[in-house]
Amino acid sequence: MTTVIAFVLMFGLLVFVHEWGHLIFAKRAGMLAREFAIGFGPKIFAFTRNETLYTIRLLPIGGYVRVAGEDPEIIELKAGHHIGLEFNEEGKVNRIIVNNKSKHPNARVIEVERADLDHRLVIEGYEIDEDEKLFFEIDPKAMFVLDEKETQIAPYDRQFASKTVPQRAMQLFAGPMMNFVLAILLFMILGFVQGVPAERAIIGEVQQDSPAMQAGLENGDEVVAVDGESVNTWEEFTTIVREHPEEPVNLTVESNGATEELTVTPKKLTEGDIEIGQVGVARAFEDSFAKKLTFGFTQTYEWGSLILTNLGKLVTGQFSLDMLSGPVGIYDATDQVVQTGFTNFVMWTAILSVNLGIINLLPLPALDGGRLLFVGLEGLRGKPIDPQKEGIVHFIGFALLMLLMLVVTWNDIQRLFL
Repeated sequence: MTTVIAFVLMFGLLVFVHEWGHLIFAKRAGMLAREFAIGFGPKIFAFTRNETLYTIRLLPIGGYVRVAGEDPEIIELKAGHHIGLEFNEEGKVNRIIVNNKSKHPNARVIEVERADLDHRLVIEGYEIDEDEKLFFEIDPKAMFVLDEKETQIAPYDRQFASKTVPQRAMQLFAGPMMNFVLAILLFMILGFVQGVPAERAIIGEVQQDSPAMQAGLENGDEVVAVDGESVNTWEEFTTIVREHPEEPVNLTVESNGATEELTVTPKKLTEGDIEIGQVGVARAFEDSFAKKLTFGFTQTYEWGSLILTNLGKLVTGQFSLDMLSGPVGIYDATDQVVQTGFTNFVMWTAILSVNLGIINLLPLPALDGGRLLFVGLEGLRGKPIDPQKEGIVHFIGFALLMLLMLVVTWNDIQRLFL
């Protein structure tokens, strides 16, 4: 149950922050954000506030912000339609009743001749069996009522396409940007809570009955050389140890101002199909205020670089598709991380936030990066790409992403249960 709660909270936080970025910059640009959703599929919770429908949906595989003009609008009035109109105090139409007009006895019923809900915001028509042509101004926030379901109209200046290239680009980039901001904050919090991991190979803790304790290593010792080769960082030290399972390793250690030589034999462990060495020591942490402040930025950069490197290996075939994980694999990894403590769970959340930000910026159809690519092409060409063609590209891209998700999820299930 603890893992389930942790996974739901982690998933909810990552998606919420991402979509919140899209939402805030959509509203700042004057776009009408119709829906803010966490998850896909059937709604399990919903409420409306400030023009936006907020929903939590059944399938925890992402989220979205639906902005007017990004998808084909369903609001349409054709000549000959009989509709009901209700008015606000200023005499402007604030509700357009498409059907079930008998349920709205106060509505003024007319036959439509022409309607412009995008630019002029007017409806032209006639009262039933009358010849006098009437003109009705529409409130910019009027509701279109179909089957008793209200949908706010979206004048062109509230639609995604009406905004400048920088405004649209910022709205698309804001989601991944907020994931990077979240990662920076989480790493920074970890820095202040537990300190900043020392860059040098300084021993922070020695496990009981470990090869390190048997060799005489103590807390605060610094490893400066291994087998006569200089060691400058913790990563260099651990890399050498991992490469020598069950093989004696000579350490040059600085302890309490003195230098001594120790020999340690790393214990053999198995990770997947690989045998590694481990001596049973933990990294030391530094209590530097300046490093704590910058820790969030440095860690986000380092993990971002590592993720990009691995993506490059995936593209070049150095990594197999089988190494990717979907929701099932992430849940399993979260289960293992939760058992190691809260700070590791926070770090795992920060790493996934960096990963989510980078993945969404890839120039692939249906992702933020793919849509940014189209906005960038429009900026270079000086005119937009045909919306229908762009929509087809994104639809195909989304279908392929869903197929990839199914393949990755099946791989996760095989690893866990087969």
